[in-house]
Parts: sequence; structure tokens; C-alpha cells
Amino acid sequence: MATPLRASDRAYQALRDDIVEWRLAPGTILGEVEQAARLGVSRTPLREALSRLMTDGLVASQSGRGLVVTDVSVDNIRELFDVRKALEVKAVRLAAEHHTGSTFADLEREFEAVPQLLARDDSDRSAYFDLVRRFDSAVDDAVANDYLTGALNSLRTHLVRVRRLAKDNPERLAAAAREHLLIVQAIVARDAELAAHATHVHLHHALTSALAMAADSPLRAAN
Repeated sequence: MATPLRASDRAYQALRDDIVEWRLAPGTILGEVEQAARLGVSRTPLREALSRLMTDGLVASQSGRGLVVTDVSVDNIRELFDVRKALEVKAVRLAAEHHTGSTFADLEREFEAVPQLLARDDSDRSAYFDLVRRFDSAVDDAVANDYLTGALNSLRTHLVRVRRLAKDNPERLAAAAREHLLIVQAIVARDAELAAHATHVHLHHALTSALAMAADSPLRAAN
């Protein structure tokens, strides 16, 4: 039987999900009384949750306003992708060299079916984003390097916020799925060079799309 989550863990997960899903937009003030009541916890576990979110970089203290949800600026996006390229290219190389079992072959079939998935997925594209999450998890398992996967997971906390901006752009989601399919096929074939190249191409298009979306969103370029 699973151990029930502590109140602070529940508050942390709920707030984190609300932030990365854009239900709490950048600049939202996180008042203790309001959030504690909304989440059904006391102020002590809420403070613990907010402290963890500050460590994650999702919440920051702002003079005169208290704790607020952090911005995702154009400069943030560029910096995230600089690090993402270094980590993900290395990860897919290792995954191509070391993976076992049928996980990536199963993912290959799922990415091939994304056009049908997008046609029936809900407005939040939850099924599509779950598929991408499972791809990330499969790469992590194949890499079997706690330091690399730890760095990737820290980065993904912020990348998920950027990815969610594309949920209303089915053309980009379909293109991203085709790019993921090429990566998966290269991993299945144990072709590390092709996996790395396909990842470079995917990240180039993902960055270009993210910057274009930033121009039409509430994102603000850092000064």
C-alpha cells in the first residue's frame, strides 16, 4: 500500500502542476492565505512547498509583491536550449548504444500514430504530452547515469512550461512528433550518430517555434 503524501508534498505537486500547465501564469502572486485555502493545507506545509518551488526556479520573491510565479523570458528560452542541446544529444547517443528490451520499438509505433492521437486528444493535449514524457523517461532509463538524468530532470521542469505553449498549435505538435519518431527510429537501430543528428534538428525547430510563440504570448524578454 502506497504511503500517503505529506501535506507539503501535495501542495508542492499541485502548485508545480499549476505553474507548468500555465494555470498559474507568470507574475501570479502566491499569497499564503489564499493558496493554503485553495489547496486545503495549513500555512506551514505551504511554506515548505513554496520554498521547494523557489529552489526549482518556478517561484521568486519580488519586492513589494511577495512570492510570484517566475517569468519565462525569451532569454530564458535561449539559455534553456543551450543546455538542453548538450544534455539531450549526449543522452540519445547513450540510449542508442545501451538500450535493451522493446520500449523504443513500442514508442516508435506510438509516434507513428500521433496524427490520429492529435485528432482525438483533448484541448490540453494531455495524451500527446504524456507520450513525450514517456519518451524522456525511456531515454533516462537507457542512459542509466544518475548525474546526467538528474541534470535533465531539473531542466525539464522549465522546458515543460515552454512545451505547453504549443498545445494550441497542432501543426507544430505534429512536426515535433515526426522529429521524435526519427530519433526513436535511430535509437531502435542503435545508430548513435543519426540519433544525435535527429536531436539537433528537433531542437533547432523546437527553439525556432518557442521563440516565435514567445512573440505572441505573455512572455517578456529579459532586460
